[in-house]
Amino acid sequence: MPDSPRSEPMRVLVTGGAGFIGSHLAEVLVKRGDAVTVLDNFSTGRYANIAPLDGHPRFQLVTGSILNEFLVDKLVERSDVVFHLAAAVGVELIIKKPLESLMTNIRGSEVVLEMAHRYRKKVLVASTSEIYGKNINGPLREDMDRVLGSPLKSRWSYSTSKAVDEILAYVYWKEKGVPTIIVRLFNTVGPRQSGAYGMVIPRFVGQALRGEPLAVHGTGKQTRCFLHVADAVTALVRLIEHPKAVGDVFNIGSQEEVTIEDVARRVIRLTGSSSRIEPIPYEQAYEEGFEDMQRRVPDIGKIAALIGFRPSMALDQIIASVVDSVRSSVVGGMTSPPALAAQSVPRAS
Repeated sequence: MPDSPRSEPMRVLVTGGAGFIGSHLAEVLVKRGDAVTVLDNFSTGRYANIAPLDGHPRFQLVTGSILNEFLVDKLVERSDVVFHLAAAVGVELIIKKPLESLMTNIRGSEVVLEMAHRYRKKVLVASTSEIYGKNINGPLREDMDRVLGSPLKSRWSYSTSKAVDEILAYVYWKEKGVPTIIVRLFNTVGPRQSGAYGMVIPRFVGQALRGEPLAVHGTGKQTRCFLHVADAVTALVRLIEHPKAVGDVFNIGSQEEVTIEDVARRVIRLTGSSSRIEPIPYEQAYEEGFEDMQRRVPDIGKIAALIGFRPSMALDQIIASVVDSVRSSVVGGMTSPPALAAQSVPRAS
């Protein structure tokens, strides 16, 4: 993706733009010449993530919720495209606040898509690898079956809420002609990601740097694939610009499969920590009857064929980038927005 400004910059709305992925996306878009509006209620996003952009002439921060129909209406109207990243994310948050998570994911997406329909705007909807549930086949293609547990288990209610998001996006495309694109993100990692909501690599890095045991949930033999956020953002931007991406769904991830136990070992090695690995039963880490998936590997053939996507960073490089970020972070930095500076809706250009 070119770093230089383009001849025809976009007006972009990024919901959840103060979050981990959203802030990196906003940074790239501003750098290349786009005018970016970030909408975030700071429930999980942090002001520190977008503080370097605040005050830039091509950046606008609006503090608010995607559930606020009036606000979303005005912001979508004044945008060319929408990256819809706002969502309740992380296993721990979903389990602790299931009703709030469902409302945010389902109703919030409905609001964004309805406004996109009203003003005929293109929308990229961020979904998740959780869609596939307990399907351990692989690599997982976009058309493979979902395999879920009981709807009474919080873990699968999150998967279901994101499936509803995908259905809404697809139906708005098929029935109403809204140009939508769906992406399923697989374990995106990098600087600014918080371990507070169960994200495993930043949690491991924090524990290792403090000399604490690395809490490996379950057996540690479950496997995942991790992608650096810079690669994910590159894919997002290229997809929203590609006309043949509309009306389709794409996996975004790496195919470097690794056990969680091995991730812990790598973190210990790369931090030079004396920490040990401590297995923690799922029931202790989350809730009684918690279910996990033993394998999750994406098939990235579709996105590779369309935009030439290929991950640029191996896992050790990804972990090292998180370690460097955590070590260099300033304790006591700003994590919430100024009281009034970002709460107005931008004027139409």
